[in-house]
Amino acid sequence: MSVKVFFNESCSICKKEIDLYKNMENKLEWYDINEKESQITKLSTDQLSRRLHVMDQGKLVKGAKAFLVVWLNIPKLNWLYKILKQPILFHIFAFLYEIAAIVLYLKNKFKKN
Repeated sequence: MSVKVFFNESCSICKKEIDLYKNMENKLEWYDINEKESQITKLSTDQLSRRLHVMDQGKLVKGAKAFLVVWLNIPKLNWLYKILKQPILFHIFAFLYEIAAIVLYLKNKFKKN
């Protein structure tokens, strides 16, 4: 069972980062959340746009933990996984990620209106 990654292609920063990941060796399945609401996650586009989400072994993972799953599945980025999975570093990473996620969500929400 492959890992499915749900990302916001309409967010220019998100798109640039995901495009980098897509060009690296990986077995991830990539889903632009703007294509259609996901039957897989049962979440709306708005809910999915708030954070990165992945479906890993049938379990939905979001936010900083989702990035760990992505990096674990990209051989060139395994080092990020190994470093940022450490408890203290993970909490710092997760805190900073949540700030960035809120800023990007609001930026993209107001850009659409």
